[in-house]
Amino acid sequence: MADSSNAPLLQSRSSYGSTDKTSTRHDPIDSEAAGEIQPSRDVEDDVLPETSTIGRNLSWQSAYILVISRVVGSGIFATPGTIVQSVGSAGLSLSLWIVGAFIAACGLAVSLEFGCMLPRSGGDKVYLEFAYRRPRLLASTLFAIKYALFALGVEATDVLSKSLAVGLLTFVCITHSVFPKAGVKIQDVLGWIKIGIIVFMILSGFYVVIFRPDTSTAPLTHQLAWEHLWEETSWNWGVIATSLFKVFYSFAGLDNAANVMNEVKQPVRTLRSVALTALGTACGLYMLVNIAYFLVVPIEEIRGSGELIAALFFERLFGEKFGRVVLPTAVALSSVGNVMVVAFAMARMKQEIARQGFLPYSSLLSSSRPFSSPMGGFIIHYIPSFLVMILPPSDSIYSLILDIDGYAAQLIGLAVAIGLVKLRFQRPDLKRPFKAWMPATA
Repeated sequence: MADSSNAPLLQSRSSYGSTDKTSTRHDPIDSEAAGEIQPSRDVEDDVLPETSTIGRNLSWQSAYILVISRVVGSGIFATPGTIVQSVGSAGLSLSLWIVGAFIAACGLAVSLEFGCMLPRSGGDKVYLEFAYRRPRLLASTLFAIKYALFALGVEATDVLSKSLAVGLLTFVCITHSVFPKAGVKIQDVLGWIKIGIIVFMILSGFYVVIFRPDTSTAPLTHQLAWEHLWEETSWNWGVIATSLFKVFYSFAGLDNAANVMNEVKQPVRTLRSVALTALGTACGLYMLVNIAYFLVVPIEEIRGSGELIAALFFERLFGEKFGRVVLPTAVALSSVGNVMVVAFAMARMKQEIARQGFLPYSSLLSSSRPFSSPMGGFIIHYIPSFLVMILPPSDSIYSLILDIDGYAAQLIGLAVAIGLVKLRFQRPDLKRPFKAWMPATA
């Protein structure tokens, strides 16, 4: 017979939008076995899974696209060139991508242990609130400020681009709010198209080098030969650290599925397999597309072009006219897919913040009515994103916000890792379906 002290918790059926803070402490329970229970909003209940009123509609494929589309954005067409421009050589550039992948894997291990232990929507916000109980609502406050500064990955430089960016933001938020199932299908399709485009780029680069078709306009490069691999390398540690940060930021989003755990089928099992598969996919795509760039575009041109590396790649493969069509299309599709998955996850994050009662009109903003979607979360997401796109007088603010967001993410990651170590000693009784290797946490 079950312990009667646990009965009130297991029988609780508080609504998803509830901001009730009733404290109910309990013993650890197997998160997968708890099924569809909707416990109270006490922090201690975060070890139990919670099903959204929307239901668990995200399959393994949708969760995978939610992660990989967040990780592999339009930066794959620009970041490799900026890193080569900074460090000077193909050898050091590829080495940094390998080191960055290893660091990302260590960070993912920490997120997976927390995500499998606390299978709730909210990601880092949930982890920090569970690890650091005082001051109360610290994590919600930090994330409310952080995401108030969040901007779409669309550079606003003039009236036309700002109008397009606002139009895209409006389309994404309305689609996900009013037609939630259609929104998931659209972002799934865009995610697979993005992966297909990158695979096409990789295969095209290798095909030209291996088979040397008569129609090729790209002369063979030799910069991946060992004698040329490290030429003109800059060993300035400040430059290397900045470049490594860019690489690490390119892997941001591997824990994106943790933000929507309440809607994922078999959340713990799916989170583990999706995150690890996405990590492997991202590592493979980043390394292979870098190699494809180096095989086709001379290192001297990469150093001089920086962010235009993808443009040079397409023009050398397909000619200037066709390249100018393929590249903007690829970047546009990649950007739209990235915006959709970011908005999808961030709206859920902001709904979780509203559920804590921290924001004004919390009951309204945390509701999933009338379309079974977090419309309040999308409203919170839309307003600051809209203002950031239309108010800045120049495009310099875009890079500033990216820097602020990037460094803030690293600080939050550090706090999460310290919190994990803290819980290892203070709460060894917690069930951990996935356990991070302690050196990786360090």
